[in-house]
Amino acid sequence: MWIAIVVVYFVGACALAALLLLPAFREGVMQHISTWRQRLAGVQQRAQGAATRNAREGYAQAASSTRWVQRHAIPLSIAVALLSLPPVIVFSLRALHTLDAYDDTTTAQADSVIATLLQGEQLVPPPPLPPEVFTTAEVELVRPKLSTADRRWDLLDADFRQRLLLAYRLMREEHGYEMALIEGYRSPERQTLLASMGAHVTNAAAWQSYHQHGLAADSAFMRNGKLVISERDPWAAKGYELYGEVAQRVGLTWGGRWQNADLGHVELRKPNVHRPKVGA
Repeated sequence: MWIAIVVVYFVGACALAALLLLPAFREGVMQHISTWRQRLAGVQQRAQGAATRNAREGYAQAASSTRWVQRHAIPLSIAVALLSLPPVIVFSLRALHTLDAYDDTTTAQADSVIATLLQGEQLVPPPPLPPEVFTTAEVELVRPKLSTADRRWDLLDADFRQRLLLAYRLMREEHGYEMALIEGYRSPERQTLLASMGAHVTNAAAWQSYHQHGLAADSAFMRNGKLVISERDPWAAKGYELYGEVAQRVGLTWGGRWQNADLGHVELRKPNVHRPKVGA
């Protein structure tokens, strides 16, 4: 759709520039307009004459059609009702089934082991990290204002919390990466503050992010007691790639596949929550 709009705008701009800057082109256009006006006037004159001749015939045909409809009112009503029945049934049942392959809000899992884990034990959040972990110069350079972010697990949606903890567990047990929650729930006021800092921080205003619903979280890695966020670190870059695969396995959407990639971001899209802006 956007491509079509751009093409139309470009063609229109070129035509306008030609009219303003090229006298020969402008004269040619005016001649064509004059010719079409003459043709249109002739068509209108012929049409008026034809309309007078056909008016009587049209009235007669309309009267005949009206009488036919009146004589067959009952059969026509039955036919319309029968034709309308299938669409009405489909419309009434539209919310009872959704094709999972085309619904990005689905949480169905092909991995039976993951599904079993999600339905089994309730995973417990890890102890909070010391505040100084989030205030180093390296961290502040990559994630401004991170020291004031909310990292309380109990403010996250219960289903999302279990999936995120399971992703952390799989990253640790299968790949040897220790994950750390760097921001979970985000208030509308904080979202507005971060948005004012520019698109490199976030391009979503308040209530345009799943963070405001407790359905999104930003994570990073712990290495030797230090927080590693920057994807410029080869070890971290590999970790983010693995994290995206694990997040998909547990039914989460990974921000690393967005146009403005957010490698540490995952979210749980639920059908009863409005769709926020991508890249939040």
